[in-house]
Amino acid sequence: MRAAVLHETGQEKLEVLDDVEAVGFGPGKVRLRIRATGLCHSDVSAMNGVLPQPAPFIPGHEGAGEVLDVGDGVTGLSAGDRVLVCWLPACGACPSCRRGQTQLCLAGFLNAGTPNFKRPGGDVFGFAGTGTFTEEVVVGAGCAVPIPDDVPFEIAALIGCGVTTGLGAAINTAQVEAGSSVAVIGCGGVGISTIQGARVQGAARIVAVDPVASRCEAALRFGATEAVAPDGLADAKQRITGGEGFDYVFEVVGKSATARTAYEHTRRGGTLCIVGAGAMDDHFQVNMFELFFDEKRILPSMYGGGDVLRSYERAIALWRAGRIDLQSMITDRVRLEEVNDALDQMRTGESLRTCIQL
Repeated sequence: MRAAVLHETGQEKLEVLDDVEAVGFGPGKVRLRIRATGLCHSDVSAMNGVLPQPAPFIPGHEGAGEVLDVGDGVTGLSAGDRVLVCWLPACGACPSCRRGQTQLCLAGFLNAGTPNFKRPGGDVFGFAGTGTFTEEVVVGAGCAVPIPDDVPFEIAALIGCGVTTGLGAAINTAQVEAGSSVAVIGCGGVGISTIQGARVQGAARIVAVDPVASRCEAALRFGATEAVAPDGLADAKQRITGGEGFDYVFEVVGKSATARTAYEHTRRGGTLCIVGAGAMDDHFQVNMFELFFDEKRILPSMYGGGDVLRSYERAIALWRAGRIDLQSMITDRVRLEEVNDALDQMRTGESLRTCIQL
């Protein structure tokens, strides 16, 4: 079968091969036929080594498709079911799951260390234990979440990661209050979803911040009340908040420099929400006096900061009701053979979300 493979961490190009086999099918597992997969910046971060992932590997974790087969002991799923891929399934038994913080379950991360593909040359891993830049994949049953028939595969794929992460940051983690002021730094797919989440929550002013003009223009269509380049954020803070700072600032880049900027533009007593996934050697710093004196809440948001199954259902309900726009987030649709062109567009910021159709 065909799949896009990264041979070594640090390479910028994927090789589309037709000699890849999905392996590991058995009890508790399901075999999926991927129909659509989103290109998420986390895939690029894994390719360049910012996010840890054994290589060689197949990127992709934001996918949807159909169940081809189910292993022994699998209940609630059968061949032909339409599903989205959950890259961080909850085990239901660990301390995080028992506390209701299923987004912090580590079981899914452990899957990343077990190869679920092979080629004639040896084992191949799937990113985050999945690997959706491929025609078929074998995953644990908890990674396959049934979706209603009226949800297109490309919409379901986005809900599998970027939409859930962004909406959840605003709704679950920060719990944006109606009438508040919000700034969102980084307006790719996750940032746009964060803007939509803040709008759903009733924020009065939402400032989108991005160096790419096309993304700023897009942010206005998705609910931002204004959009500025990074050098315009200080002026927006002065105009909108009288210099006090925003009630909520979301960092959706994953860099300590932008996190520090976000901190400085959050009002005293306000909330800084860290959504971007950064590198382990990139350190965010605050001094102990400002940490105490400003009483700013610093809230990291992992995969939307809540139960992902409930978050999926909420995203579908909001989409059905016309409260969020997911279809327009997909700015490009490509075939698997065009994946490297799509990666280049993501790196330059030309696209919000690219959907790979298989």
